[in-house]
Amino acid sequence: MGLAFVAGFVDAAAFIALAGLFTAHVTGNFVLIGAELVSTSTGVVAKLLALPVFVAAVAVTRLASLALEWRGRAPLRWLLAIEIVVLAAFCGIGIALSPVGSPDGIASITVGMLGVAAMGVQNAIGRLGFAHLAATTVMTVNVTQAVIDAVDLARGAAPVGGPARARLRRMVPAVVAFAGGALAGAFGVAAWSFGCLVVPIVVLIGLVALVRTPAPSPP
Repeated sequence: MGLAFVAGFVDAAAFIALAGLFTAHVTGNFVLIGAELVSTSTGVVAKLLALPVFVAAVAVTRLASLALEWRGRAPLRWLLAIEIVVLAAFCGIGIALSPVGSPDGIASITVGMLGVAAMGVQNAIGRLGFAHLAATTVMTVNVTQAVIDAVDLARGAAPVGGPARARLRRMVPAVVAFAGGALAGAFGVAAWSFGCLVVPIVVLIGLVALVRTPAPSPP
């Protein structure tokens, strides 16, 4: 739920502050690219760069996870720390360069790619550390599965203690947290511009504090 809140917050804040740039899920940028290529709007460059930056962030996160595992360290806390650093850079540089000006300008693209990189790290964390839970950055699959399971439970086609109910318990909180984060991010960026990103950073710091590293195995 914490990560879903962070993703919703960052995606909404970036979308408003950076002329419609999606940071948490890059597929939305493809739709906007098509729309902008047949209109007079701007911001195509940032949306084109979002995919390679996102891929690079996921790849770096995976390599960092493997390196930590090779050293015998549980990677989750460290990967969350990486996301905090990148998100803090997104926040700090966004504040320093505000107003970012044209969506195709260097300032806007630089700030936007930091946001994309932060959410690329979070997407990788979701797959590497929480693959058994609901996705925290893209809600379409979560909502679809939740509706299917709810219908099956309502018509009595799914056992009460079966996997459908368990999936609902995973999916619904993530969807609600993402929606809450999106609302908070929209109001936050309207009030404090990039300074509002302190909120998801604090949430991530709290999650790092909650992570329990496994005790070392006895020799």
